[in-house]
Amino acid sequence: MELNLILFGPPGAGKGTQSEYLTAKYQLVHLSTGDIFRANIKGETDLGKQAKAFMDKGELVPDSLTIALLESEVNKHADAKGFIFDGFPRTQAQATALDQFLESKGSSITCLVALEVEEEELRARLLNRGKTSGRPDDVNPEIIQNRIDVYQRETCPVADHYGAQGKYKGVNGIGSIEEIAQRLCEAIDAARVSAN
Repeated sequence: MELNLILFGPPGAGKGTQSEYLTAKYQLVHLSTGDIFRANIKGETDLGKQAKAFMDKGELVPDSLTIALLESEVNKHADAKGFIFDGFPRTQAQATALDQFLESKGSSITCLVALEVEEEELRARLLNRGKTSGRPDDVNPEIIQNRIDVYQRETCPVADHYGAQGKYKGVNGIGSIEEIAQRLCEAIDAARVSAN
């Protein structure tokens, strides 16, 4: 049975750091929509140019564009033991599209693990990251707040979508990288047992 995880949490929760660890531990293919977007932007693909226009304003890239990019990435990895979806799905429509896409491949989401971090901590982390990341969306407090607000308004319903399926696992996102990784693994291992 494939292990398909959604790593969830607001901007600055530490998804990138934890996804590297989980990818290695469970031998998964890491699919970060941010990385996929950035690669397409850098390569100046048509989809990349379209995505850049939205990202520059701190807005979400439209579902149809995001799904098209993600499906092409999944299809490149036919022999994968599973996937970790990082930054996707971000809307109810994307969650439904992902479920349908995986179902068409005889698979499904094992669980959504959510890093839970207070808003004040997120703002501090993003501003701090902005000093070294080179990402323009990490240095402007107004854009940071907009990203957090968009997450609360548009992305949180995705947690409800998987909660209704009994696949939501909330994890405390405060602590050392190792402590948080341990909590994530415990939640994932429990979900694997109940899925089989």
